[in-house]
Amino acid sequence: MIRCTTFAGRKVAIFGLARSGIATGAALAAGGAEVACWDDGEAGRAAAYKAGLPVVDLAEADWAQFAALVLAPGVPLTHPEPHWTVRKAQAAGIEIIGDVELFFRERAKMAPDSPVVVITGTNGKSTTTALIAHILRAAGRDVQMGGNIGTAILLLEPPARERFHVIEMSSFQIDLTPSLAPTAGVMLNISPDHLDRHGTLEHYAAIKERLVMAADVSFVGIDDDMARAMEGRRLDTGRPHFPVSQGALERGFYADGTDIYVRHLWEGVAERVADLSGIATLRGRHNAQNAAAAVGVASWFRVPTDVIAGALKTFPGLPHRLEEVGRIGRVLFINDSKATNADSTEKALASFPRDIFWIAGGLPKEGGIAPLASYFPRVARAYLIGQAADQFAETLKGKIAFERSGTLETAVEQAARDAAQSAGAEPVVLLSPACASYDQFKSFEHRGDRFRELARALVAHGARA
Repeated sequence: MIRCTTFAGRKVAIFGLARSGIATGAALAAGGAEVACWDDGEAGRAAAYKAGLPVVDLAEADWAQFAALVLAPGVPLTHPEPHWTVRKAQAAGIEIIGDVELFFRERAKMAPDSPVVVITGTNGKSTTTALIAHILRAAGRDVQMGGNIGTAILLLEPPARERFHVIEMSSFQIDLTPSLAPTAGVMLNISPDHLDRHGTLEHYAAIKERLVMAADVSFVGIDDDMARAMEGRRLDTGRPHFPVSQGALERGFYADGTDIYVRHLWEGVAERVADLSGIATLRGRHNAQNAAAAVGVASWFRVPTDVIAGALKTFPGLPHRLEEVGRIGRVLFINDSKATNADSTEKALASFPRDIFWIAGGLPKEGGIAPLASYFPRVARAYLIGQAADQFAETLKGKIAFERSGTLETAVEQAARDAAQSAGAEPVVLLSPACASYDQFKSFEHRGDRFRELARALVAHGARA
């Protein structure tokens, strides 16, 4: 755990007592601060009691006593309206920060030269974070990975000169980190997301751009207009920067099919760094961009090319992101439950050329699946679940054969049956819902875990048959 000493001897309010909130309370208390923890939910307060942290009703507290409010990233800061704790903190004139801000303040105090890599973007940030950490570990570096992925940042080992922190950050976390100052910053892409929390796409993008401008060296995906504009503004600063793309560049790191290249302006010739063909955990053009960004970061930190190429081949991937969970003969089962919007599902459909038996649906998001129409010819049949079933059926009518399966259990059974009867060389049963999960599941992880259970039960049955 990182002891947060920058608030020693002062009192700090903490609101939001999920994973990162409890870690924040413990880290501040260990660093000598007096903490007052609160959550609107009984479960969060119970967790704080269990952790031995003081629970104080912040609605009744005297906010003049607090030096800061540490806000959980899931709590509204500005939109659709500031949370009541935010209004109280503003009225008291105290700063509102997050747990990653505490990390950067502690790093500035104890090890300002320690290497920190921060990754953001609308899609692909978890895979890229895990891949960068994997490559650096393969190179023998001391690596701590966390933030918006896996471990809360303050539960990691403290910053040290030879220790890498590889941190995924959401827009919510960046918004709460005014001292953000990573060694390397990766910004992958921008598409509409979390607009209920940021108001406009422009505001959402501006928050992401803070990382681009704060990093010592930046790696920015330029395959969408907003991200390309960010790269242009970074260029104007004269500080080190590298564009990243799914297509050839005059300078930077890019993918050409499954090959990853780097091209330096002063050399002119592109150097082939790695080949992703046959790496199941890095399927698809979107993962080629993710890999190009990871290769860029690793190259900046002088990881040898042969080590990078070898590490890519051993990358285990992440659960629920084009995760290969089993096979029955020719039929492949892919868990892409993390695809909670059409933009994410597009990446999955683009990863398989044909014979897709697509399980989609759940709690629908604005825009539905109409933007995916160009990929419909790849789909042999669709299986619709959850609240979105009727809406998706209207979109697919006359374009794709489909079933209103209703539940995931029925959809998996039907899709596996139909895929087994397909004449395709490698039919794919693909769970890529393009929807949130909360109508039938607790989370996308819960949904993906259930798909994995169902698929593996079918695989085991097939092995016994």
